[in-house]
Amino acid sequence: MNSELKNKEKSRPFPDGQRGLKLKICGMKFPENIEQVAVLQPDYLGFIFFEKSPRNFEVAIPELDKAIKKTGVFVDASLDFILEKVKKHELQAVQLHGKESPEFCAALKAVGLEIIKVFSVKDSFDFSILQQYESKVDFFLFDTKGKAKGGNGITFDWEVLKNYPSETPFFLSGGIGLEEIGRLKDFEFSKAFYGIDVNSRFELEPGFKNLDTLKELRTIIPQR
Repeated sequence: MNSELKNKEKSRPFPDGQRGLKLKICGMKFPENIEQVAVLQPDYLGFIFFEKSPRNFEVAIPELDKAIKKTGVFVDASLDFILEKVKKHELQAVQLHGKESPEFCAALKAVGLEIIKVFSVKDSFDFSILQQYESKVDFFLFDTKGKAKGGNGITFDWEVLKNYPSETPFFLSGGIGLEEIGRLKDFEFSKAFYGIDVNSRFELEPGFKNLDTLKELRTIIPQR
C-alpha cells in the first residue's frame, strides 16, 4: 500500500456501526511468529486443529497476553478431541467450521467456551439456517465457500449480508486483505457486525504471518 493510500485510509474512520471492530488473526502456526503477531494485540488468535490444513497446529502455544483470546479451529471433530485441545492449550474460544449441530455447539458452550459457528457463503445464503443456532453460539462467522475450509483468499458477495436478520454478532471472513478495508469502510453492514477474521491475505507462507501488512492493518483498525 502506497503512503498516499495509507494516509487516506487512516483519515477515514469507520461508520458508527463499525467503529471498534474486533480483530481475529487466524491460522497461526509458528511459535516465534505467534509471539511477534501477539505484540499487535489482536482480540483473537486462531489455531487450526485439522490435519488436512496446511496451517494445522501441532506445537505449543507461547505464553500470550490474557486479553488475547486463544481460539481453536475445528472441522467436524469429536467433542473429546476438542476438549482435549482446549485443556492442553487453555483455549478460551472454539470456532467450528464443519457440519456441527446446534446441540453440539450448546454442549461446548455449556463448559464456558465462546463458540463461533462458521457458515460458508458464495452468491446467496439461506439465513433461516441460523435460527436453530441462536442462543447456542456466541458468534456467527461468514466465510467464502471454496475448496478449503477457510484460507481460500477470496471474498464473497458482501451484499448478501445486508439481509442479515439476526442480532447475534458476527465476524466477516474470506479473502480480506488491505485492499478490502476501504470497502469495509463504505459498506453498510448490520449493527451486529462484530469483527473481521484475517488469514491467508496476510501471510508470507501458510501459517507464517506478514508483520508489515498486519501493522498496516492495525493502523486502520486500531486496538479496541
